[in-house]
Amino acid sequence: MSLSFSAASHTGVRRQNNEDCYCARPDLGLFAVADGVGGYDGGEVASRSAIEAIEQSMAETQGWGEDTTWPFEYQPALGLNGNRLNWALHLANVRLRTEIDAARGRQGMATTIAAVVFDTDATGVKAPIRGATIGHVGDSRVYRYRAGRLDRLTRDHSWVEEQVQAGALTEGDARRHPRRNLLTRALTGGAEPQADFGWAPLTDRDALLLCSDGLFGVLSDAQMADIVSQDDAGAMRGAPSDKVCEALVHAANLAGGPDNITAILVRI
Repeated sequence: MSLSFSAASHTGVRRQNNEDCYCARPDLGLFAVADGVGGYDGGEVASRSAIEAIEQSMAETQGWGEDTTWPFEYQPALGLNGNRLNWALHLANVRLRTEIDAARGRQGMATTIAAVVFDTDATGVKAPIRGATIGHVGDSRVYRYRAGRLDRLTRDHSWVEEQVQAGALTEGDARRHPRRNLLTRALTGGAEPQADFGWAPLTDRDALLLCSDGLFGVLSDAQMADIVSQDDAGAMRGAPSDKVCEALVHAANLAGGPDNITAILVRI
């Protein structure tokens, strides 16, 4: 199994600045999306700083093993890449605190993170690809695409998600609710981030979609799956498009584009 990816980010129709940030680093086996929040330039600073810190940490810990002297207590349940990503999120949170203290007007800035990590070797992502480690905090999402269907692999850390889980709101209600942007967890530069980690088994022809709420907030899972499926048909003919994420962004803008939109599609 080989790996390819497509990525796109857009300000959206109604926003002036893009507070999303992403990285696509197959050399590190790392793909991540961050959605910043905060006044003035705070959201942009938060998402960019977090992504930079995570990239740096994952590069520095490449090649670490369970027997390495870790800077914190190693958690076997997270696996090797889960521990690396956990440490990276810690350093990203520290970096946010530094940025908050560096300038006036940044109090309250924060960012979400959704990240996927693949095993790597000297040539990049290691084959065969059997799965990926997922870590997230906030409401940026990771989906697995398989045979025309999208399955969400993350649970939003948001007020509306809690209401959906309690049966008080439907998914459609959640996309329209006035409190849909109210986060219950994020990287804030304060207390240690309460991230969730998991493992996603993957097989040939699967894909992982990472995205900010500017995408899934206006498009249903079925609509996103349909766009990916159309590109999937080209991939089956040996001609996968690198424009699939641009198509997702375009569809979100046609649906109103009220927020920044970022998407990464990683094909296996």
